[in-house]
Amino acid sequence: MLPLQVIDRFLLNYEIGQVLLLVFALGTIGLLGLGSKKVLGLHFGAFGLIFLLTPQAINSRIYLFLGLALVIIAPMLFSIADE
Repeated sequence: MLPLQVIDRFLLNYEIGQVLLLVFALGTIGLLGLGSKKVLGLHFGAFGLIFLLTPQAINSRIYLFLGLALVIIAPMLFSIADE
């Protein structure tokens, strides 16, 4: 387990949007191994909402548009799943 000071020093160098984008990308890579489009659609929808609801005072506007795109893509991905 890492001490909180190490995590805090790492996170101070980045915006919250960049950290969320990293977590989103790592989660997507992890979920690709499952092969489930439904779970991937839920993942996209959840992170789309997180990007949309993150206050714009501490986040760049580009992440708002990314969240909007993810919220639009998520139901389409969920509905085309075969399972």
